[in-house]
Amino acid sequence: MSEMITAELVDLEIDRSAGTKEAAARALAERMVALGRVTDLDGFLADVAAREAQMPTGLDGGIGIPHCRSAHVTEPTLAFGRSADGIDFGAPDGPADLIFLIAAPAGADDAHLTILSSLARQLMDEEFTTALRSAADAQTATDLIRGNRRVGGEQAARSAAEAPTDPQSDDPEPPAEPFRIVAVTSCPTGIAHTYMAAESLENAAREAGVELTVETQGSAGFTRLDPAVIASADAVIFAHDVPVRDKNRFAGKPTVDVGVKAGINRPAELIAEAREKAARGDVTSGATGPSPVDDAGESGDGYGTKLRKWLMSGVSYMVPFVAAGGLLIALGFAIGGWKIDKAPSVAEHFVWTDTTSWAALLFQIGGLAFAFLVPVLAGYIAYGMADRPGLVPGFVGGSVAVTINAGFLGGLAAGLIAGAVVMGIQRVKIPAVLRGIMPVVVIPLISSAIVGFLMFLVIGKPIASLQSALTDWLEGLSGANAIILGVILGLMMCFDLGGPLNKVAYAFAVGGLANPTEGSLKVMAAVMAAGMVPPLAMALATTIRGRLFTKTERENGKAAWFLGASFITEGAIPFAAADPLRVIPASMAGGAVTGALSMAFGCTLRAPHGGIFVVPLIGQPLLYLVAIVAGVGVSTLAVILLKGARRTAPSESGGTAEEAVAEKRVPAAV
Repeated sequence: MSEMITAELVDLEIDRSAGTKEAAARALAERMVALGRVTDLDGFLADVAAREAQMPTGLDGGIGIPHCRSAHVTEPTLAFGRSADGIDFGAPDGPADLIFLIAAPAGADDAHLTILSSLARQLMDEEFTTALRSAADAQTATDLIRGNRRVGGEQAARSAAEAPTDPQSDDPEPPAEPFRIVAVTSCPTGIAHTYMAAESLENAAREAGVELTVETQGSAGFTRLDPAVIASADAVIFAHDVPVRDKNRFAGKPTVDVGVKAGINRPAELIAEAREKAARGDVTSGATGPSPVDDAGESGDGYGTKLRKWLMSGVSYMVPFVAAGGLLIALGFAIGGWKIDKAPSVAEHFVWTDTTSWAALLFQIGGLAFAFLVPVLAGYIAYGMADRPGLVPGFVGGSVAVTINAGFLGGLAAGLIAGAVVMGIQRVKIPAVLRGIMPVVVIPLISSAIVGFLMFLVIGKPIASLQSALTDWLEGLSGANAIILGVILGLMMCFDLGGPLNKVAYAFAVGGLANPTEGSLKVMAAVMAAGMVPPLAMALATTIRGRLFTKTERENGKAAWFLGASFITEGAIPFAAADPLRVIPASMAGGAVTGALSMAFGCTLRAPHGGIFVVPLIGQPLLYLVAIVAGVGVSTLAVILLKGARRTAPSESGGTAEEAVAEKRVPAAV
């Protein structure tokens, strides 16, 4: 810990410079910059803000723990601030007067993270926090934090105190068997909340006379619970905001499933609830009920957020099939020509010295991979909703969608229906004797039959008709209608740079490739062209007006050339995270121009990925490149104008404003 915090990283009167959590984080981060622990102040603060947006970091007892992993951190660092007035970090009981800013490098080693997790646990110790509130100077506070690594010793002492001292005791009755609970705690970052929840649950269990063992699935290491410990447990507590790894280990146990902050703030209630469920025999047929995606505890996810997560689960698993299959098909066309789809099966006819045979081989392998597109989409939407039991009915429903020509829309519907059916079955209480066969036999059997019935006989045909109408509409697009669609797709691709809207537009385009038409090929071309614009524009802007960007951004700009050329829109994320109000609108403007021009030029694309490397497979390739260049130019000009309008002048020594901050010559730019 002595390497992580020094007296220079402590501010006992943070109210002088901060009244909000953003200002408090900035005040402490500036101390890290001054010591060279953080290389890019604004970039680091953007990462802190992104973590804060996932879940407030305020805890009961007047504690705020803003924290993140960031590429802008050179070594694990801890800064501490104390506020007399209190700063709101979103805790239920009010403002925080003790603020810990934890900065971890993107590749922090486990040893450092273990020390930080020990600090997180000790924040549950009232004696420690009281001492920090009364520390008279920065060095005293620093020494308290540095010396506060007593977790292992305390736990050993507790274990010794609780152990029987006389194995030959004359007690007439053996002690009663303790109630046993196993718990899993995890949070998105895995640095603080994970270990605080574990410590809080352990403390509450000791007070309640309960034997509790915790598996912390955090950044400081992940050691699985002994299967024998799980088998002997009477109940399970999940306090998590990310999926529990290998959740099926806990199948058939009474379970309490909540968010990680519930584990910190109300552990005694969770233990009492676990005991009540065990007394009632209240267990579920699957891996302890709703999946983490379905029920994130106190994270506050509404149905819309859950639906987005389910759909993105399916899309994320579908993309590798799309990329592999689509590019193999494109290579087959490139080598063998447009009639390669008429070639006989290579299993029956293959000539080793014939180029056409090799082209047919690539095309047919790609076709088989591409055929999984809709079933994989449906299967993993159901998986996101109901965990592994959702896979079988999801794949079955997706295959039915392909069979009845319901296409991409049918796959979406099949996945959602399969997940809902499995979740409904999992909520049914069943006799203990049947629990072992539920995930393997009963759930797949019943759910597949129900999903197949609904897809074949109830909703499949209406969806197939809608899919056919959508295909006809795309085929008939021309003139202003096509340009408007190109603008919309371009805006979606560039709004969140690889996020949900981007994925929706991409999935819409890829879905059309399952049964390609002239219209669907135009949509695919517009989507890929627009997605290439943001990283290419940021790369160009850092090249021609580098002084408007930080040193880190200029380095990222070099990589953005390749990322943009490869159709990896996420290459612009570092720029958007540091300056979203300027980078995102500029990217959207260029994406809209490119999408509109691609549609107006009638460009087509059979490959779902590849960027400039599949230009030979594009219809109207020269005009396609013109559309991309035009969009990149618009985005580059826009971001330069927007940044230039607010940028402070360079320092007298010729460095940028960001570099001056690091050398303490000028204040940080907002």
